[in-house]
Amino acid sequence: MSRDAAGPQVDLLVIGDCNPDVLALGGDVTPEFDQREKLVDVISLVVGGSAAITALAAARLGLRVALAAAVGPDPAGEFMLGQLAAEGVDTSAVVTRPSMATGMTIALSHGNDRAILTATGAMTSLTADDIPRGLLDRVGHVHVSSYFLVEHSLGPGLADLFDYAHRCGATTSLDPNWDPSGRWGGDQLLGVLANTDVLLPNDQEAKRLSARDTVGEALPVLRAAGPRVVVKLGPGGAICLDGPQPHRIHAPSALTGDFVDATGAGDCFNAGLITGLLDGLCLMAAASLGCATGSASTRGAGGTAAAPDRAAALALAATVTSEPA
Repeated sequence: MSRDAAGPQVDLLVIGDCNPDVLALGGDVTPEFDQREKLVDVISLVVGGSAAITALAAARLGLRVALAAAVGPDPAGEFMLGQLAAEGVDTSAVVTRPSMATGMTIALSHGNDRAILTATGAMTSLTADDIPRGLLDRVGHVHVSSYFLVEHSLGPGLADLFDYAHRCGATTSLDPNWDPSGRWGGDQLLGVLANTDVLLPNDQEAKRLSARDTVGEALPVLRAAGPRVVVKLGPGGAICLDGPQPHRIHAPSALTGDFVDATGAGDCFNAGLITGLLDGLCLMAAASLGCATGSASTRGAGGTAAAPDRAAALALAATVTSEPA
């Protein structure tokens, strides 16, 4: 578990889902059965999976990024690996399952809301044993996305994996994303959170994880589990709890261009926040960079089309304001 004196060779390892999104945009994207055909504005095949989006967005911000995930030996997997490699993401820790298909998602996006249909495929076969320990020895930060999609495969070994990362000198974060089962964790998740430095749910996820009715009530419950907490509020910015007083982070005031799509905005937020933490920023300042990165991403279709570079994200972050909540 020794680390070279020069520091980590990889800034960020992202672990989780890697699958294409088939993205439908329009004023009315609700399907109708009885063999009815409806026209929508746009259907696109784009980079999907919360982990893959976070990895690509972080690479755009200038981080040295590796992704660990599971795909199948099919065109969907080839598409994802090709798109990530073209952006400089190291995919050598992505495993290919010969007998499984790459997961895929259909996202029906209308304004700030969307409905999501996912076939998990190979993504739910990822285990802690698939993560090269030699990679953990040389990484600065480890982030897990879509915990509940890999809860039964990666989850049992994740607390120990995070503990190992800590002993190697890395920091950790977790984005739970939505729980399709509706159970919202248990003792296994509590063990993971005890080894997590930053928890990154959105407002709906925070309330369900804590079994509380409001974000304000959820924050101290989640903080008591161990991690610092940043709750993403969509266009409302974010609220973070590090010390005794929560702080509200507002969306950047200098955002330009028309809103297109919120898909992946929370994943891009994660990339910006992690970049800020690795740059030595405090949690509030890092969350400001997260808000800037996530907000910018909504100006393009899909999670990564409008993900900004570091200069653009920093300029936008300079227009973010915060206040005690």
